[in-house]
Amino acid sequence: MDWNHYRFRSLWALPAPPAVVYAVLERPEDYPGWWPQVRSVTRLDADTGVITIRSFLPYDMTFTARQSRRDPGAGVLEVTMSGDIEGWARWTVTPQGSGTLARYDQVVDVHKSLLRRFAVPGRAVFRVNHRLMMRSGRRGLLRHLQAV
Repeated sequence: MDWNHYRFRSLWALPAPPAVVYAVLERPEDYPGWWPQVRSVTRLDADTGVITIRSFLPYDMTFTARQSRRDPGAGVLEVTMSGDIEGWARWTVTPQGSGTLARYDQVVDVHKSLLRRFAVPGRAVFRVNHRLMMRSGRRGLLRHLQAV
């Protein structure tokens, strides 16, 4: 087992139409305004940005995200990432009842040396840290959608 390889999936049920949710998710430069753990997003060009995140554990992760797929019709937003983490992440936005299901999938290898050093003993804690970040992101997006 590669202790530095992670697969994550989060499902967010949201009480807004898919087009509205997609429009918010396709603007990562706005994430810091509603997702506290997304500390900064610096656009480099139309398809690329540098993102710094920090969840509850006291370390930042910085990576470059490059858009690899943007398909509003299918509700898909996908990026490749390099830096402290390397891999890909994808939002898939679909109708669910009168609202939306936003599915987040991520497959990454961790390159940040601190996390690599603690890969075996810290793995469960790192996974919880990610889960807490995603839970906070959902709450922030819910508040943001109510204000829109």
